[in-house]
Amino acid sequence: MATATKSRRSSGSNTRSTQGTSSSLRVLALDAGNYDLKFFGGEGHPKAIRSVRYRLPQGRDAVSYSEASPLIELPDGSRYHFGAQAYKYRRQQQTVIENKVDLARLHLYACLEPMGSVTEFPLSLLVSTPDPARHAEAIQSQLQGNHEFIRNGIEFRVNVETVTVEREGVGAYRYAQTQGLIPDSGYTIVIDIGGGTWLTRLLDADGEVIDENIMDRGGTYELATAISFDRRLSDGLGTTADPCVVMDGFRVGHSYADTDITWADWLDEYLDSWFKGIFQTVKAQYTPYLPRVTRFLVTGGGSHLISDRLQGHRLFAVLGDPQFANVRGLYLLSDDTQLCMTTK
Repeated sequence: MATATKSRRSSGSNTRSTQGTSSSLRVLALDAGNYDLKFFGGEGHPKAIRSVRYRLPQGRDAVSYSEASPLIELPDGSRYHFGAQAYKYRRQQQTVIENKVDLARLHLYACLEPMGSVTEFPLSLLVSTPDPARHAEAIQSQLQGNHEFIRNGIEFRVNVETVTVEREGVGAYRYAQTQGLIPDSGYTIVIDIGGGTWLTRLLDADGEVIDENIMDRGGTYELATAISFDRRLSDGLGTTADPCVVMDGFRVGHSYADTDITWADWLDEYLDSWFKGIFQTVKAQYTPYLPRVTRFLVTGGGSHLISDRLQGHRLFAVLGDPQFANVRGLYLLSDDTQLCMTTK
């Protein structure tokens, strides 16, 4: 991990200049979730940055930064440290309890790594949001156009030429098709369990969305909040548990931060009711269509919590590496649109 140098101030500093330019259009799929910022440029494995940040006061030096915890500086001198390193400051900000649409620009900057030595290039973006009808215009207004910022001490100049906005969860459906998980006939219900929200899409055999349901609450943050109030956890800690730290624990053996305090032995007490609540809502929403449903596709960063329970159920499929399924599917759009589509 590199050590952060002193960030550039309004009066100027020793920040490294732009390393190189390119006229080649770069393509980036970006799934800015409530828990993770996922991004994929078509090569290697998609990457993720924990969606937590800290805005540094002008008089404070940053702790060390890295690609997984980038330090962003804007032209007005404001600085934001993303990722796990943000936990080293007090009172960090969690996207899961905010409106992530308002953070689209900052999230893009956090996820834009250099292209080799090139940090000045045109860009085509493929992004997703739970409700494009409500939020596509606001996202596009933030992202389209020219951007100048500093990431990890390196200046970027990027021209976002196109912004394609897709329904969240549909990318996972497209990716599942490439994995042979979608039957050739019948309807598919995508259940996308995220950090702050969960949603469903009903698609026909042609991949057309014919119904949908977007729940603004009920994702893994709600499960984590319920667990955080359990006395078995708070008594062990000697203080109130932070639901966001519990969410982190879902990925690392169900332990609370660096302690040996765990909820693994009693997780099922909360997990059963949480997932049953989701599935009962799904059945109620799509009752008229259920006889024609040939696949329930479970995806999203929270799906690993219930994947074991779905093994052996003929109608259910859980995508491998579900955290990145949507962003992989988003990138597939680049082949379909030939990089010239802007959602309006």
